[in-house]
Parts: sequence; C-alpha cells; structure tokens
Amino acid sequence: MNSTQYKFNKILILTFLIIGFYSCSDDNEDLTPPYLAVSEIEDVAYGTDSDQVYDIYLPAGRSKLTTKTFILIHGGSWISGDKDDMTNFVTLLKTNFPDYAIVNINYRLANVGISPFPMQTIDIQSVLGHLKNNSDTYQIKQKYAFIGASAGAHLAMLYSYKYDRNSVTEMVCSIVGPTNFTDPSYLDDPEYSDILMAFKYATGVDIFENPSFYEDFSPFHAVTEIAPPTILFYGGKDDLVPTSQGVNLNTKLTELDVVHEFIFYENEGHGWTGPNLSDTYTKLVNFTKLHF
Repeated sequence: MNSTQYKFNKILILTFLIIGFYSCSDDNEDLTPPYLAVSEIEDVAYGTDSDQVYDIYLPAGRSKLTTKTFILIHGGSWISGDKDDMTNFVTLLKTNFPDYAIVNINYRLANVGISPFPMQTIDIQSVLGHLKNNSDTYQIKQKYAFIGASAGAHLAMLYSYKYDRNSVTEMVCSIVGPTNFTDPSYLDDPEYSDILMAFKYATGVDIFENPSFYEDFSPFHAVTEIAPPTILFYGGKDDLVPTSQGVNLNTKLTELDVVHEFIFYENEGHGWTGPNLSDTYTKLVNFTKLHF
C-alpha cells in the first residue's frame, strides 16, 4: 500500500470514529431525563372513598433514585379532621427541605360501628402502594418519614412500628400521639372514661372485656429494636393523652436502643402555640436533618 492510500484510509477511519463518538453522545443525551419543575397536585385519589385522597408536593429536579418523601397524617380522634390541618407542616417542610417530596393525606374516618382499626392503617398502606405504582411519574424514592399529630401521630407510629414490612420508613414523628390504649392511666382514671366509651362505640370492642384488641393497635406494644428513628413531643397538662403515654414510650425506646428524642413541655396541653411551637419546629427540623 502506497503512502497516499495509507493516509486516505487513516483519515477515513478517524472520520468514522468521530462520527461514532458524537452519535453516542447524542444517544446519551437522549437518555438523560429532563429537568423536572416543581409540581403540586391536590386531591389525588388512592381509593374509591371520598376521604381516600392526598395532596402531593414534588420538588424541582427530583429523581426516583434520591428524592425521599414526607407523609403527613392529621389528627381528630380518628373520627374527624382533615389534611388541611397539617398546612403549617407543609410550609415548614417546603422551606427547610426543598429537595424532598411531601404527601399530605386524608383517610377514612371512624364512626359508630365503623372501627378505625385496621381501616386507617390499611389506608396508609394504600397511600404507599399508590405512590409506589406512580413512582416513575412522580420520580420519588420509596423511602418515607411520617409526621403525625394526635390520632395521626398514633397512626404514624403504629404503621411504622408494626405494619411497615418493607422497611420503607426511615423516621417517625409523634406530636401528642396516644401510644398505649391499655395504659393504667387510661383504664383507672375516671377522667378518661368518655374516651374509653368513644373507643367502644367506634370499634365495637369493650377495652375491659378484650384488652388484647387494644394492645394490637398500641404502638407501645408493637415497637421493637428495629424501629426507625423517632421523635416525640408531649405536654404535661394534656387532658386527652396522659403524660405516661409519652414518658413510657420514651423509656421503652431507650431500653430497645432505638434512636429517638423525647421533648416534654410540662405546662402545655394537647397542642401548643408560641415559643414552644417554634421550639417544636426547630427540634423536628434538626432531628430530620440527622436521620432523614
């Protein structure tokens, strides 16, 4: 082969290599997902009941590989309440965790003859199933932190400790959530007799005749050493949730060596405002940054 032919072949090979390189680059660019803008969708149905809806707040630049999700659960004694009650937490989380998704849920409410248990834990499972089925659309990871208030805090703990068989919960927060329905502070104190009667009307089960039913739905009796990091907020003058509810769970989490933090406001009741609410927000944000 003469030198002219050799140079021609060399140039031809280089040309094909260059074309191939840029073709591969174009293909790779086509495989790169587009940058996703902020998206907020209200009243997404996850079931057929009108209460089975959630609002979802999706951050910009989210990815199925990295974007975790907060699940918010409202209170209301298992018989009332609405996701709008958690609006302040939506604002708090959007401000402090702009790269996380937020899901604020409604769930079916109990009534006379319509037991909250296990209906409401089934609804939580349905929410997570719906999020999983739509993870490609939402571009969110199957890792969650639960934040609940009052009855919603009870449900958050109960689901995280007992029903999360896929270990998708990485953190749980209880704000004045009942932890143990068979607590002597409930059973022996006449001050809480109306609450026990309400439980009976809703569940159809008398706590004195069948305490094991209530043990099954008590986070205190469900928690184990593999529980996710937990942060607890309770008031010393709560007329709905005895002081022992938070204190005893705190002791048990310590015995089980579960990562947790217990915040007790001695002069607060079943919820609070002002400086202690600001303190709650600060401690929740700091705990979340460490564990979620």
